[in-house]
Amino acid sequence: MKTIRRLIHREALFAVAFVTAGFLALFFFFDLVDELRWVGRTGAEGYQLSHAFLFVVLSIPSHLYELLPITVLIGTIFVMARLAQSSEFTIMRTSGMGPWRALRTLVALGGFFVLLTFAVGDYIAPLTDRAAQLVKVRYLGRLTTGATGAWLKERQDDHSYAVNVRALTPNGGMLDVRIFEFDAKGRLASQTRAASGQFGPDGAWNLEQVQRSRFEQRGNDEARVEHLDAPTLQWPTRISADMVAASLLKPDRMATIDLFQYIRHLDANGQSAQRYEIEFWRKVFYPLSCLVMVVLALPFAYLHFRSGGIAGYVFGGVMAGISFFLLNNVFGYAGNLQNWSPWLTAAAPGLIYSVLSLAAFGWLVLRR
Repeated sequence: MKTIRRLIHREALFAVAFVTAGFLALFFFFDLVDELRWVGRTGAEGYQLSHAFLFVVLSIPSHLYELLPITVLIGTIFVMARLAQSSEFTIMRTSGMGPWRALRTLVALGGFFVLLTFAVGDYIAPLTDRAAQLVKVRYLGRLTTGATGAWLKERQDDHSYAVNVRALTPNGGMLDVRIFEFDAKGRLASQTRAASGQFGPDGAWNLEQVQRSRFEQRGNDEARVEHLDAPTLQWPTRISADMVAASLLKPDRMATIDLFQYIRHLDANGQSAQRYEIEFWRKVFYPLSCLVMVVLALPFAYLHFRSGGIAGYVFGGVMAGISFFLLNNVFGYAGNLQNWSPWLTAAAPGLIYSVLSLAAFGWLVLRR
């Protein structure tokens, strides 16, 4: 059985690698065409073709993480269908490979892809994504998202703060920082605006070109406003550079532990963490979808193919993989809008396809 196991694993690994390379080449081409719009553009004269090429190359691990379950399904379906078409799988069955042993063989292969997907998504992709963003920041000038930048909240003693950072600079600094302080009764106590800022080694922010307004309530009808202009100001805070970067980057580009820490910060400061909780559980469950895909591919080995009929089944595998990818994204958006349970939202696509794959295995393999 060792020889049969090695044969299936070797063929599946080669097929998955080939399919993955084809998809990555396709994504590389589309991403490069998209990045060409920034090359030599007004205000981005430092962004050259080589920088666009480097950015696209550094984006490959993120695409690899997203594509692995789909390519595992397509590659494994191709191998199992080809073994069935050439009657090799029939010979394996007569040699003692029963349905459960075949299932264990593919589950062991799926376990390898689970570890690979987890390693790429949690270690390699976050590092290369940060490097890719640094390339853009260095040559395009800033890193920002949307029209208002990043918004964060923090509590210090009985006061709360709403902090807005418009953009990050190539050297790790901040641009257009605004800090709104609220007292215990929820009234605006002060407003601080700084043209730029740096993250200090002791955790404090070193703000520059500061304009600060303090609001004092004296009695029911009397109020006082104090204005302060200062070249520098140090603001003590527990908001780190990673937290600001996390709020500016997409949550699916963060490592699992970084997502967990950022969710704790949001919960501690009374901010909604639904979007990040869904992404956290997706990070947990997404690698396991490789197991679902190899189980879904097993029934193809028990089908009877005519000459040339294998292409239709491989196309069906492509459609199944694409539908899984779409369903995964749809559940993520719907769960965020409808406030569904984060872990159930993330696990639902995998559970649905697990039921389908086990049903196909039971009907095609065990009953027939």
